[in-house]
Amino acid sequence: MSEITKVAVDAMGGDNAPGEIVKGAVDAVNERNDIEVTLVGDESSIKNVLSGLKYDEARVHIRHTTEVVEMAEPPVNAIRKKTDSSMVVGMRMVRDGEADAFVSAGNSGAILVGGQTVVGRLPGIKRAPLAPLIPTTKGVSLLIDCGANVDARPDHLVTFAKMGSIYMENVMKVKNPKVAIVNIGAEEEKGNALVKETFPLLKECKDINFTGSIEAREIINGEADVIVCEAFVGNVILKELEGIAKAFLSMMKEAFTSSLKSKIGAALALPALKKKLKAFDTKQYGGAPLLGCKGLVVKTHGSAGAVEVKNSVIQCVQFKEAKINEMIQEKLKTESAQ
Repeated sequence: MSEITKVAVDAMGGDNAPGEIVKGAVDAVNERNDIEVTLVGDESSIKNVLSGLKYDEARVHIRHTTEVVEMAEPPVNAIRKKTDSSMVVGMRMVRDGEADAFVSAGNSGAILVGGQTVVGRLPGIKRAPLAPLIPTTKGVSLLIDCGANVDARPDHLVTFAKMGSIYMENVMKVKNPKVAIVNIGAEEEKGNALVKETFPLLKECKDINFTGSIEAREIINGEADVIVCEAFVGNVILKELEGIAKAFLSMMKEAFTSSLKSKIGAALALPALKKKLKAFDTKQYGGAPLLGCKGLVVKTHGSAGAVEVKNSVIQCVQFKEAKINEMIQEKLKTESAQ
């Protein structure tokens, strides 16, 4: 039997909590027999949702908490003051070894603060970036950072590139992943001060496959496996991709239902179309891991439904099996010794 991965799930975080969060966690347990979840939050609210679901009670637990970190709450104050919140308690479970991972759709800023202060960073990691998988025409790429460090320095971006390479090679099984830095042109001399300072450092880095700059329009074509940028740029890219996908699907639906001919055409094209469009459904990729922490913290969308929560929980199994944290720590140790 496979080793059990224990995941603490913030049942009270996100726009659809606790209903969709609890359902997604239970779906993950029902889909795989190597997952055990602890639903962290108000016990009566969680039990109310569980009462309508079928699941293995031996692998679904509840940790009662009395506080909730609200979506618009100041992050630092929330983590410091709400010590019995579902978010802080869940992160403490990871810190104390009670859980292998923590998943939340809650307050992004609080997750970032809590991940780095409650769970803690690995030795040698100065900043922990959020790294979601984004769909491309060739599969997926890792966008790092997409929201954690808007004031990143060149050395931070170099570390992001290294961690991203380890993740893509060991979790996504991409051999010798291509690494690129987001820029406004392909030429080395282009870019803002941060990009210009970071480019030569990445170029000199022998343990990554650095391919140079990448313009935003090439990201969707899968021209690089690891997309390196600071959080402001990364968040804009992520939100733009999500917005375009939503608008495109809406336009297609409108076009396919505009006339009888288009409806017939849509019916004929639907099987092939569904297969292609599924690849661009971000829900199937789960959440964004906060790389560089001592334990796994996964941030999923605030509007996440059961499917995305389920995939975020399952994602934790892959992370644990690949021993990403151990590999990151080992690489940094080796480099510091050289």
